Amino acid sequence: MEIVLVRHGLPLRVELETGVADPELAVEGHEQAAKMAAYLGVENIEAVYVSPLRRAIETARPLCKLLGLEAVVSEGVAEFDRNSREYVPVEELRATNDPRWEKLLLGEWDGVDEDPSLFKARVVETIEGMIARHPGGRVVVVCHGGVINQYLAHVLGIETHIGFFYPQYTSIHRVMAARSGQRSIVSINEASHLR
Repeated sequence: MEIVLVRHGLPLRVELETGVADPELAVEGHEQAAKMAAYLGVENIEAVYVSPLRRAIETARPLCKLLGLEAVVSEGVAEFDRNSREYVPVEELRATNDPRWEKLLLGEWDGVDEDPSLFKARVVETIEGMIARHPGGRVVVVCHGGVINQYLAHVLGIETHIGFFYPQYTSIHRVMAARSGQRSIVSINEASHLR
């Protein structure tokens, strides 16, 4: 079967004093989601799973509408910082050399409320469960950069505290999953639909 991991589109910047930042997509994020839906919408997709965070749900919506599928919300593919008070797009942090960018690179992000090893275990268990439920099918999972990094690191057999590469917004990452347990990466960071 093929598991297709999709990062959410560009969300709005949100920085709160209290509460949880769960931003909606920016205008550009909605455009990215529509392009991703048109690109993947021609494929035979059996199911769409989505993180419970708003940016992922809104990204999945055009694809689900096109396919006539209801997205299945999965807590197991929520991002590591899902309870953070802020969401600042990584590009903004990096471009301004924000101290939070350095902390993120070192695995010291203040918004992380889950041990990295537990986060990875949760992600791997959840995605492997999706694979088991859809033998021979193709499943799309709309989630987050950290989730994609951890699952692909698992397939590659490498350790990374947060990530080893940067998934673009609405980028597509494909893994073939054999019933024997073998996992093979087909693509990383497909983004031709954004051109």
